[in-house]
Amino acid sequence: MIINLTQHAATAEQLAAGVVDLDASQKAYVSNLLTFVGLPTMAEVQDRAATLAAFCCIFADAEAEEGEEVCAMIGGAPFLMAALESELKSSDIKPCYAFSERVSEEQAQEDGSVRKVNVFKHVGFVWAE
Repeated sequence: MIINLTQHAATAEQLAAGVVDLDASQKAYVSNLLTFVGLPTMAEVQDRAATLAAFCCIFADAEAEEGEEVCAMIGGAPFLMAALESELKSSDIKPCYAFSERVSEEQAQEDGSVRKVNVFKHVGFVWAE
């Protein structure tokens, strides 16, 4: 199980790879913890990381199958990630980051013109060792 501990909904590719999205209230709780208004102290950063890791443990206890490896897909403020990685690892939760590639696609329009768009395709995970 890979718990989605980001502010973004998992893509279809990520869900197929084992990412589990949170429900609306859980997502709001996590988003609030990931969002900083004003310059945080390192104590605040550490506290948020510990709270997020504790949330993951509670979620995993309720949702993971017995013996299932528990991981967390993380992302957000760079100054939070090192502390979050550390807290997750100390809780036996394996942190990872999503890796996507930008793919350029052409989309035919009703008027016959072609619109070029960039689509981000999930390729895999970068595991924090």
